[in-house]
Amino acid sequence: MIFTEEHEALRKTVRDFVEKEINPHCDEWEEAGEFPIHEIFKKLGNLGVLGIQKPEEYGGMGLDYSYNLVAAEELGTAHCGGVPLAVGVQTDMCTPAIARFGSDELKREFLAPAIHGDKVGCIGVSEVGAGSDVAGLTTSARKDGDDYIINGSKMWITNSPKADFICLLANTSEGKPHANKSLIVVPMNSPGITFSKHLNKLGMRSSETAQIFFDDVCVPQRYRIGAEGTGFMMQMVQFQEERMWGAANVIKALEMCIEKTIEYCRERKTFGTPLIDNQVIHFRMAELQTEVEALRALTYQACELHIQGKDVTKLASMAKLKAGRLGREVTDSCLQYWGGMGYMWENPLSRAFRDVRLVSIGGGADEIMLGIICKLMGTLPGKRKD
Repeated sequence: MIFTEEHEALRKTVRDFVEKEINPHCDEWEEAGEFPIHEIFKKLGNLGVLGIQKPEEYGGMGLDYSYNLVAAEELGTAHCGGVPLAVGVQTDMCTPAIARFGSDELKREFLAPAIHGDKVGCIGVSEVGAGSDVAGLTTSARKDGDDYIINGSKMWITNSPKADFICLLANTSEGKPHANKSLIVVPMNSPGITFSKHLNKLGMRSSETAQIFFDDVCVPQRYRIGAEGTGFMMQMVQFQEERMWGAANVIKALEMCIEKTIEYCRERKTFGTPLIDNQVIHFRMAELQTEVEALRALTYQACELHIQGKDVTKLASMAKLKAGRLGREVTDSCLQYWGGMGYMWENPLSRAFRDVRLVSIGGGADEIMLGIICKLMGTLPGKRKD
């Protein structure tokens, strides 16, 4: 992938923002279990970072996905995973379907404010009994005149406690599981919406996550995105950019883990010799950096083909799979060389170890990615590539 001066200018803008507005506060926000999301999003909106590839007529930059990839990479330099995750939910999980398939009314009421940082969004797909199994969700939206009456619940919803709207996937008919679902934008101040207390997560501590309950929540049918029954398809399309964003976002985060470990191993001595002088350690750092470069190349290739309008389902799934597994390998390997210091809760490697574990679960578990890849390779029982 060839980056232009415009790419590098955006890269610097995001990197400077992370250094100035996020990193000085990460420890405080991690301890609090939240960060000032509306304040941070408004500042990002003012910089244009929340609408990089969104249509210009709604306040976006109208750029291609490679610019979004650059921003995702630089957000990975944050000293915590929770804040970048919250941003990714806004830019690549709850707004792409609105931008691509939504009506002009929906775009003006929800997309434009999300781009400007005036509204915070979240995505409502997962349920207690339907995480990676999207077809198995049970939340329903029943027609009542010109409205939908929504009942059910959504689980593990990032940004939800402070969100202004949710892009909700719900069953709108009794048809087949892949053809009975619709995406509906639901204002979070609608009567009948309640929340659990904040979920006590292993990692991503600074992002707010809760379960949402819908009890006869009434929204107009005009808040549906696109045609009724096409929600599953839209969500599958939306997943591809989410997965590329997730892969790009871990690249520099993992590089930082490697760099910090090298620095620590230069300073830390055992038996009178710096740890880094042990061949097993400096060889391992070289191996891990090589793997990170392989992830970068895979992610960039998926992005290039996506820009060309190609179907990148297989490559995006591969990148997501590789990002999750490599994230676990890098953080585990690096933490080992910090010894007892690495086991401390506040250690940067300890935090990265906890945060990156989500990549193999959220947005489709590793096993789902493997299933998608196998299907597209034609290796499933009874399946052929042709």
